[in-house]
Amino acid sequence: MNSTWFVYLGFAAALLVVGLYALLTMKNMIKLFIGIEVISKAISLVLLSTGFAKKNILLAQSLVITFIVIEVSLVATALALIINITRRTKSLDVRKLTKLRG
Repeated sequence: MNSTWFVYLGFAAALLVVGLYALLTMKNMIKLFIGIEVISKAISLVLLSTGFAKKNILLAQSLVITFIVIEVSLVATALALIINITRRTKSLDVRKLTKLRG
């Protein structure tokens, strides 16, 4: 492994910490969703940097593109859920989700 990989790994670790901080401290659904997206970008960065360090960049790029395609469908579903929950509860607060009944 070269030193560039450790720099990318450090940035990915910083992104992961920021995303986990957002997940653990925020109560707003949009901010929680942004935290999840930051964590997914950290995963993408680790995949690409590892492929670059191992001299197998084509495999890493194909994995990241597949990850992005799956992530887009999850983003659309999550945003639709957030919109519907907001319409029902009139709030983005996660603590108000206990009032929802199936």
